[in-house]
Amino acid sequence: MRYPASEKLEIIRIVEQSHLPARKTLDQRGIARRTFYRWYDHYLEGGP
Repeated sequence: MRYPASEKLEIIRIVEQSHLPARKTLDQRGIARRTFYRWYDHYLEGGP
C-alpha cells in the first residue's frame, strides 16, 4: 500500500510523540519498521 506524503508525516509524528516504543507503535498501525525508517531517513534529510 502506498501512503501519501501527508500520511507519512502524520505517522512519523505519531511515532515520535508516542510513549510506546517505535516498534510497538508501528506494529499497532501495521507498518513495517523498515518502511517507516526509510520514510524517517528521508524526512530527516529533507524535511517534510
